[in-house]
Amino acid sequence: MNGQAFRRAGGQIIDRTKPLRFRFDGKPYEGFAGDTLASALMANGVRLLGRSFKYHRPRGLMAIGSDEPNALITVRRDGNTEPNTRATMIELYDGLEATSQNAWPSLRFDLGAVSNAVSPMIPAGFYYKTFMGPTRHAWMFYEALIRRAAGLGFASREPDASSYSKMNAHAEVVIVGAGEAGLREAHAAGQTGVRVILIDEAAQPGGWLLRERDHSSIAPLIAAVREMPNVTILSRTTAFGVYDGLQVAAVERIQDHLPIVNARAPRQRLWLIRAQRIVLAAGAIEQPLLFEGNDRPGVMMAGAARGYINQFGAAPGSRVVIATNNDTGYQTAFDFAAAGLPVTAILDARDAAPEPLADEARALNIAVVARASIQRTVYSGALRGVVADVAGKSAQYDCDVVAMSGGWAPAVHLSTHLGGKPAFEETRGMFLPAALPSGISCVGAMTGEGLPKMSVAASSAERAFVDFQNDVTIKDVKLAHREGYRSVEHLKRYTTLGMGTDQGKTANIAGLSTMAALTGQPIAATGTTTFRPPYTPVSIGALGGLETGEHLRPLRRTPIQDWHEANGGLMAVSGLWKRPKGYPKPGEDILAAQIREARMVREAVGIVDVSTLGKIEVQGPDAAEFLDRIYCSPVKNLKIGRSRYGVMLREDGVVMDDGTLARLGANHYYVTTTTAQAAKVLAHMEYHAQVTWPELRVSIISVSDQFGAIAVAGPQSQRLLARLAGADAFDDATFPYPSLKSISFGGVEVRVLRASYSGERAYELHVPAAYALSLWEALLEAGAKPYGVEAMAILRIEKGHVAGPEIDGRTTPADLGLAKLVRMDKEFIGRRMLQRPGIADASRPSLVGLAPVDEASRIRSGAQITLTDVGKSAPMIGHVTSSCFSPVKGHPIALALISNAAEMRDKIVFARYPLRNETVAVRVVSAVFYDAEGARLHV
Repeated sequence: MNGQAFRRAGGQIIDRTKPLRFRFDGKPYEGFAGDTLASALMANGVRLLGRSFKYHRPRGLMAIGSDEPNALITVRRDGNTEPNTRATMIELYDGLEATSQNAWPSLRFDLGAVSNAVSPMIPAGFYYKTFMGPTRHAWMFYEALIRRAAGLGFASREPDASSYSKMNAHAEVVIVGAGEAGLREAHAAGQTGVRVILIDEAAQPGGWLLRERDHSSIAPLIAAVREMPNVTILSRTTAFGVYDGLQVAAVERIQDHLPIVNARAPRQRLWLIRAQRIVLAAGAIEQPLLFEGNDRPGVMMAGAARGYINQFGAAPGSRVVIATNNDTGYQTAFDFAAAGLPVTAILDARDAAPEPLADEARALNIAVVARASIQRTVYSGALRGVVADVAGKSAQYDCDVVAMSGGWAPAVHLSTHLGGKPAFEETRGMFLPAALPSGISCVGAMTGEGLPKMSVAASSAERAFVDFQNDVTIKDVKLAHREGYRSVEHLKRYTTLGMGTDQGKTANIAGLSTMAALTGQPIAATGTTTFRPPYTPVSIGALGGLETGEHLRPLRRTPIQDWHEANGGLMAVSGLWKRPKGYPKPGEDILAAQIREARMVREAVGIVDVSTLGKIEVQGPDAAEFLDRIYCSPVKNLKIGRSRYGVMLREDGVVMDDGTLARLGANHYYVTTTTAQAAKVLAHMEYHAQVTWPELRVSIISVSDQFGAIAVAGPQSQRLLARLAGADAFDDATFPYPSLKSISFGGVEVRVLRASYSGERAYELHVPAAYALSLWEALLEAGAKPYGVEAMAILRIEKGHVAGPEIDGRTTPADLGLAKLVRMDKEFIGRRMLQRPGIADASRPSLVGLAPVDEASRIRSGAQITLTDVGKSAPMIGHVTSSCFSPVKGHPIALALISNAAEMRDKIVFARYPLRNETVAVRVVSAVFYDAEGARLHV
């Protein structure tokens, strides 16, 4: 059989006429169409598939579906690698290449296994204790070793060549799980004519029935559901989360099972499905038994062992011992016998074996032993047998497979994602979904239907594993109990029980029952940990979808962007926009260009596209009152036709944004915001208008896209504009600083703000977007020249104007030298918090200027400010926020936030940039480097 020594008859879903070749750890193997990587490796006799997270213990297959904790594999495809993929969920295709993880130099001979030998020295929580006290300073050294020794697979460093997509869908009924219960729900709902979406992670519907010897009974139901035009079946799709508004998130694996990837099609698709009703039919998960060595290769779930035989015709081994505490273990024994595989014995932990099942087993020459529980495995390179306690006496049984069944736990995970906690039902001995939100229901095995009563007995075997993925043993749970970590949430974090990709599927019941026994509490009182999405791991690519590269975020274009790109503008991303950094001439780099452009503005006139500014209109009888509460500076006394600089605060007294306020009429205001905060400011205003002060009669609307905006700055700006619109329009007597005026340019009414960001005489022309390019070109024809945002930054730093690097979510008006704008005699958002002692502390970092002592050295943004240049750990007193080369000063300058700024004036400090090992001696000076009196505004 092409080397598939453990392939047996049967296997309902494999196609033996279609052999497939694949490689595992570089060695070639063969399987069949319909196989998973797990079943194909099993058929080839491969038992060792990986090494455990912490102790590097040898691990093999334990389960058959997404509850597999051990067999985490790296798949290599098209030059990319995807780690931590369950072998049980990897559908075989021709040419598949897979490798094991967490082992070096090889899977069979792993030097990391030394950690198993020293495991008594590294119990649960050892890292907390090791890195406290005298050894805590060695953490960075230890961390690298621990991260290399422990863990799972390695993420690829190569760009993901695959594509992904997203789909939004709506349905009256969404059903998760296409087992018998889910199919019946889909059929019933489909008959009413409503839209139904049926989600299942397997390649075909049928659930656990497909793993039985005869699953023909489900075929008519599957066919009936498939024929319904209003029912959509999403196979190979895992529902990983349930969210507010009855929304199900799921990932569909579109091409993961194909040998040749279609580059035009997505590899995976993220589904966001909104429903009127959600039905959860996620089934149940078989639980392990607790005994020493229960993690060895060859020890697996009884239901999984049966599934591999029936579904794939793959035998887990040559001779099996069934260990069970419920009736379902017997069916595994019967299926092994039907496949011609010897069953050494059924070890039933209960006081008496169920007679009908026991009689059937004996008729098949299978020994049935009651009051029998495995104490330990006999393992020497492979599983050789087990030692069991039989009614108080020790007995050994030879085998190379242990098929264990500790009962079945409903897969309650999705039912808890909206905050509900499962409830423990004593009569059934299991956690069941409870406190379900309106519109969500559970059916089938999720409700305990058809499941045997759970009976998880405490074990004295301290090296019995309760969490196979994270190497958590009974000994670790006992240690957590001794050290006071008895709450289930503390237990989880102290021991890592139920963490990782397993999410407690096979670990929680055993771990929680052990803690319950230690505390003397019932399991119901012990409770469960919180299950959070995702139910199974989701690739970052699937979450991102098409939002990569240029599609990462929406791209907004100003009305003048095409001109910038066609005329040498060096474009750079600025939030959701692309803005010209500058316009380098031939042979000129961007640094030279920005310095040239900044000088041009200081000496003549320049124009810059500021269409990206946020623009908001506020109207209504209470508009003045509303804005007076939004801004810390006064608004009510602003006269019609005048404007002023305004600052708004968050509720905690920290500066949120700055901009310009202009009054167009008695109840009509025009507000500008920074580019970065435009959407946030609009949301801020709308929230307070609707929630905080709903009694105020005010309307708010964004007009950011309705207006383009051009700043005209420089000593010749007035003369330039007068040539286009007439001298009278720009006369200082009728158009003083700061104010707003409507002026006609070629018959188009333009809102002109006399405002300055550069410190020079300047005007902002807010023009209807359709005419912005025409006005820009008219200004150029009149003699203006363009400048970019880099030159604009130089101009504002020379003038000491604050921007995003200074308004960083931590600074108050006083920190930024804007305290005079704050009117404490009125109410406004953030006023009360400004009165906190910490806000008024003179030692708070506040704005200063920095100049290099040698008048030449570059000061880097982000540099740490220290009092000394000696020692690597000199305490910081602040940091550099913005820096540039100043054409007017002839040397680099910077703005910074430093503590005790008033005391530091004219003192020498040091700007240290450890990433480049640079230290520059700088003098603390005024933050205003140019025209401190403001005379240039009127030149």
